[in-house]
Amino acid sequence: MGNKEILSLLKITPSPQSVDYVNNKKPFQLHILLTEQRHPKTWNVSFVLKDDVAEGLRQILSVDEDIAQKFLRLAEDTAQLDQAVHAVSQAIHEKKKIFLYGCGATGRLAKQMESAIWRPFWQRIKRSRPWQRLKKSIPEDIEDRLIGEMTGGDRALISSLEGFEDLQLVGKLQLQDRGIKKGDVVFGITEGGETSSVIGAILAALDQYGTLTEEKITAAKKHLYFIYNNPDDVIKPFERSRSVIENPAITKINLTTGPQAITGSTRMQATTSETFLMGIILEAGLHRVLKELLSEEELNEVGFPKNFRLNNRLRSFGNILEVLKPSTGNLSGITRLESETYRHKKYTTYFAKRALITVFTDCTERSPTFHLHPLDTIQETQRKCWFQVWTEGKDREQAWKNFLGRDFRGLEEALYSPHFMDKIDDDYLREAAMRSLSQAGNDQDKRYDLSFSSNNIRHRGPQEGDLGVLVCLDEEMDELINKDSSFRRFVSLFKDKRANIALILIGEKNPQEFREILDRLPLDKKGDAIIPIAVNKSEDPLKLNRQILLKILLNAHSTAVMARMGRVVGNTMTNVNPSNLKLVGRATNLIMSHVNDVLSQEEWIRKWGKANPLTYKQANAVLFEAMGYVAETAWQTSEVDLAILRILEALKTDTFFGWDEALSISETIGLEDYLKKHNPALRYNKKG
Repeated sequence: MGNKEILSLLKITPSPQSVDYVNNKKPFQLHILLTEQRHPKTWNVSFVLKDDVAEGLRQILSVDEDIAQKFLRLAEDTAQLDQAVHAVSQAIHEKKKIFLYGCGATGRLAKQMESAIWRPFWQRIKRSRPWQRLKKSIPEDIEDRLIGEMTGGDRALISSLEGFEDLQLVGKLQLQDRGIKKGDVVFGITEGGETSSVIGAILAALDQYGTLTEEKITAAKKHLYFIYNNPDDVIKPFERSRSVIENPAITKINLTTGPQAITGSTRMQATTSETFLMGIILEAGLHRVLKELLSEEELNEVGFPKNFRLNNRLRSFGNILEVLKPSTGNLSGITRLESETYRHKKYTTYFAKRALITVFTDCTERSPTFHLHPLDTIQETQRKCWFQVWTEGKDREQAWKNFLGRDFRGLEEALYSPHFMDKIDDDYLREAAMRSLSQAGNDQDKRYDLSFSSNNIRHRGPQEGDLGVLVCLDEEMDELINKDSSFRRFVSLFKDKRANIALILIGEKNPQEFREILDRLPLDKKGDAIIPIAVNKSEDPLKLNRQILLKILLNAHSTAVMARMGRVVGNTMTNVNPSNLKLVGRATNLIMSHVNDVLSQEEWIRKWGKANPLTYKQANAVLFEAMGYVAETAWQTSEVDLAILRILEALKTDTFFGWDEALSISETIGLEDYLKKHNPALRYNKKG
C-alpha cells in the first residue's frame, strides 16, 4: 500500500474551524486527563454485553469499587471534609446560602442535592414532632437556602447548551444572578477539574473577598470549595485549572478514582463519587446543627443514628455496592428488555416520583453521550426521542413543580446578553453562547411536559410493544397496591395497551413483602422484568443511599443498553455528540486512537501494509468535515463512527473513499463489528 497523506487521499482541506481548534483551542484538548483514559476492567465490555449481559453489567459495576477504595482512604483523614461540614452548619446558623454549582453531570448533581435531598429532608422535618422545637432556631425558608445551580440553568437539565461550559463568564454571571454573596458557602463541582464555567463561578466567589490578605485567605478558604476528579499534576498544565489548584484561598477536595467504566463518561464514577461526598457533607452539617437542638431520641426520629460519624459514612459506600451486587441478574433482564424495545423501533417511558431527578438525569445524559435525540418538546408531532420521563401531575406546570420543588429557573436574556456581546472575544464562543442563551430562558419549561396526564397519555401514551419503567422508593411500593394511585394506573395503562413493564423497587422490604406486592399486579412473568432491592434506613437520614444506589444501577443499565445498540465500542463512547469544545477534543482523540490501534495490528499490516499513524491534526480535520456531513444528512449518525470508517477504508486501498460509502458501512455492518474484524484485541473470548 502507498503512503499517501490521508487528507489528500480523502480530498479534505482542513476547515477554518478545524485549524482554529487545533491551533487555538488547546485548553480544550483534554485527552491527557485520567478520566479520559480507558479502564482495563471494561476494555471490551461492548462485546461482552452482546454475549453475556449479566457479565457485562458486572464489569461496568466493578469500576465503582474504585470509589469505595477512594472513600476508605479519605476516611483516614477527614480534616478538609470536617471544615466543609462546619461551613454548612455555620451557614445554617448564620442564615447564609449554600451554593452548589456544576456543569453537565455535576450540574445535575447540584440540582439533585437541592430538589431530591435537601428540600425533601426539610419537608419531612417540618411535618415531624421535633419541628416545634427546631423552628425557633432554624430559618423558616431553610428549604430555599441551598441553591443547586448548573451551567445554563434549569433548561440545561434537559440537554446541553452549546458554548456555555467553555466560558468562565457564564459561571460568574450565574453566581451573581442567584444572589450569592461573600460569606455564603460555595461548592464548585467539576468532574475533570477543568470546566471553565465552574472555575468561573468559584473565582467570582473569591473575587468578592477583595484583595487577598492573610486574614481574607483564611476566611475565603473556609467558605469556598472546589471538588474534582483528576490528579493535580495532570490538570495543572491548563491555566484555568492552575488558577484554582494553586490558589491558597480555595479549599480543594480531590476525588481522583481513575478512568471511568466508559472512557470519558464522567457521569459515571466521577459524578457518583462527587454526589455521595456532597451528600454526606450536607448530612454531617445538618447533624452538627440538629444535635445541638434535639435530644438523642428526636435525632433518631428525624433519621440520624446514635453514633453518626463522618468517617463511618465515607466507609459505607462499599455497603451500597454490596447491596447492589446480587441484583445484577435481575438488572440484565431489564437491560435486555429495553434494548429489544429500541431494536423493534418502540419507545420507553420512565415514571418516578421521589426518584424522579435521578431517573430524569440518567435519561437526559444519554443524549450527548450516545448521540441520541434529546427529550421531545410538546411541539413534536411524533416521537423522536427513544424515551420520555413522566411524573405525577395533572399538567405541565404541576409536574415541573413536583420535579424541582420550586418554580422553573432559567437565564434572563436581558441580563446575560450584554455581557456576552461585550466580554466574549472569540467569535465561535460568542455565537454559540448567544444561540444557547435564546434557549435558556424562564419560559423553557413550557416546551416540555413531564406530567402523567390525560393530554400526555393521548399524545404520547404507550403503544403495543413499548416499555414502561416504574421506579419506586420505600413507601411508594405500597402505592402499587392502591388501584387509584399514579403508580398503579401507570402499570394498568401499559398492560392495557399490551406494552411491557419493568419495575425497579428499592426499600425496606423482605422477600415475602416484595412477593406480596408483585402478586397483586397484572404482570407478565415472561415479558416483564423486576428488580426488588432490599435496603435498610440506618445511617441514611437524607435518603442519600437510595439515590446513589439507583444512580449506579441506572448508569450501568443505560450504558449497557446503548452498548447493545452499537453505540459503544469496547469501552469507548464512539457515538459521543461533539457539541462543545471539550467533546470535540474527545471525539478527535477517539478517531485517532481507534484508527491507530487498527493500523498497528499485525493482521492489518500483513493484508494492507504499514501506514503512518494518524495525527491529531488529521483526525480533527476529518471530524469537522464529518460534523458538516452529519448535520446535513443524518443527525443521529456518529461523526466519530463515520470518520473512522472512512479513514480506514481509504487506507486499505490507498484511494478515495466517500462519506456516503462510510455511512453505508455504518448502517449495514456497524463500527463495532467492523473494528472487531480488524482489531483482534477487541474480541471477547468468553472462556478467557
